Amino acid sequence: VNQGNMPGIQSTFLAMDTEEGVEVVWNELLFTDKKAFKAHEEKIKTMFEQLVLVDHPNIVKLHKYWLDVKDLKARVIFITEYVSSGSLKQFLKKTKKNHKAMNARAWKRWCTQILSALSFLHSCEPPIIHGNLTSDTIFIQHNGLIKIGSALPDDLRSPIRIEREELRNLHFFPPEYGQKADGTAVDIFSFGMCALEMAVLEIQTNGDTRVSEEAIARARHSLDDPNMREFILSCLTLNPDKRPTAHNLLFHRVLFEVHSLKLLAAHCFINHQYLMPENVVEEKIKELDLNMVMAEIRREGRPGAQWRYSEVSFLELDKFLEDVRNGIYPLMNFAVSRPHALPRALSQPQEDPQKAKTPTPEPFDVETRKVVQMQCNMELNEDKSQWHLTLLLILEDKLHRQLSYDLLPTDNSKDLATELVHYGFIHE
Repeated sequence: VNQGNMPGIQSTFLAMDTEEGVEVVWNELLFTDKKAFKAHEEKIKTMFEQLVLVDHPNIVKLHKYWLDVKDLKARVIFITEYVSSGSLKQFLKKTKKNHKAMNARAWKRWCTQILSALSFLHSCEPPIIHGNLTSDTIFIQHNGLIKIGSALPDDLRSPIRIEREELRNLHFFPPEYGQKADGTAVDIFSFGMCALEMAVLEIQTNGDTRVSEEAIARARHSLDDPNMREFILSCLTLNPDKRPTAHNLLFHRVLFEVHSLKLLAAHCFINHQYLMPENVVEEKIKELDLNMVMAEIRREGRPGAQWRYSEVSFLELDKFLEDVRNGIYPLMNFAVSRPHALPRALSQPQEDPQKAKTPTPEPFDVETRKVVQMQCNMELNEDKSQWHLTLLLILEDKLHRQLSYDLLPTDNSKDLATELVHYGFIHE
């Protein structure tokens, strides 16, 4: 398959994950020079370990990787998520064919999702630089969800750079690219070019192999919206130090449109939807008195302002909740910009049977998966002398856990919860 994720990948195949029952992509990165591979081996391992832990709705998931070292050559094999609907480049081509201009709302949603992914990568500790962001490495799903191809460790980009980059994509990279160690500003420049291409659908090459400066200037001048133009130009600033960060761009006036309180409410609703009846939104809307005041601003000495339910479009509410459910408005955009500590690998070590017999138990591995669903049941034993507690949990990776326990008269909820955390049964 051509899921043009990364430069220098020798082959990508569509594969079947028979355990999960999903299609995935099998990528092979070949090193013909085993010495060069050996020099980078530790760094490659560390970086891939980090990339496996990256989990974001707008980044193509890297599921697993392993090294295959033979006598003369070595290869890295890694399995990534398969995005079936193709690249942004293909989508823009199809849109151009139908002579349609790019819808401003769709442009905003796409920019927000790409920036959300970049903001996440750049705020990891240490920052992860994508280094290969073009309209060929951004993928779009049928529900409008955008995913950017996995990042590639810088050490793997360097030996590949020489045989690099098809000429047609060179304009996505800033002048400083490859001169010194890539910083996060490289991705911002590439993003600016993607945003420009998304706005004008295509930057003409006029039959040349690569896009000229004049073609880029023409595309920039064709933008009608001054906010959009200013937004794109700030990303394309030649001095990398003057380019804005991905986090700052998310709050630029051209993109920032969903109020954070509305977003928080939507996420809260979706996270707890299993507690509610299926068509709860429709039912609630039917019950509403449309003349009822929904919100009001009171002002001293002059009339206030009121909004009634009749002034709100409920159709948009359903669509908005659907978008939040699909990951189009991730909450992490609004978190304080702080380094993301990537979770440790979640595999739990097997217990040593000898250790289990010691009277003072050691603390177990800490549980890092969140509980998404929980049922707690208490009933009296048959002789009515003691309470019996049953806990059923579903963790975020769909794992089920069940625990039952006879309560002692001295037990209290706080101690029990502390004990469950101590034994790694639940996330703190």
